[in-house]
Amino acid sequence: MIDVRRGADRYEGGDPSAGISTRHAFSFGSSYDPDNLRFGPVLACNEEQLAPGAGFDEHPHSHTEILTWVAEGELAHQDSTGERGLVAAGDVQRLSAGSGVRHAERNDGDRPLRFVQIWLAPLAAGGAPSYEVVRGLPDATPYPLPAAGATLHVRRPGAGERVAVPAAERVYLHVVRGDLRLDGEELGPGDSARLTGEKDMVAVAGSPGELLILELP
Repeated sequence: MIDVRRGADRYEGGDPSAGISTRHAFSFGSSYDPDNLRFGPVLACNEEQLAPGAGFDEHPHSHTEILTWVAEGELAHQDSTGERGLVAAGDVQRLSAGSGVRHAERNDGDRPLRFVQIWLAPLAAGGAPSYEVVRGLPDATPYPLPAAGATLHVRRPGAGERVAVPAAERVYLHVVRGDLRLDGEELGPGDSARLTGEKDMVAVAGSPGELLILELP
């Protein structure tokens, strides 16, 4: 089964007056939708845009794997474990909240910041928080998320290039930039597809693009 969700149908969030624009793919906060709570372990997929100087002050998380992909600009991160630093475009950041962690995310640069943040439920609750950044994740290099039983694949196809979709129990595909065709559907920036029990699926890029593909249990 393939369930295509359009970026234009995402729930609006954030605080535009504070320079924060958020588009939620799943039920979130005041945008409660009982029919769109999660997909397998995926609890949230948020497209975030922060103006220079804008950001999220320190706030708590627990029992969540938080995956962040920076598309443009630099994200300033700090958390209660003492980790801090900048996450640039092409970097992938993982924060395992474990039994509890606090973190803040800001755009301390002088140009707009755009990133995609995905929350996943861990296979087992609790544990100590942990943090990792992989700089410049190469195309088609799998990034495992063992605590959630998932694997991230980042693909940057050229125009006309074919991208094989993993034959997992579930797959979540998010288009960061570019456009592609998947099983007869045209997908563009912000669009996503939720695949269940599909095999031998191939996405064909219509233009140079960037895709996040999550292989899920």
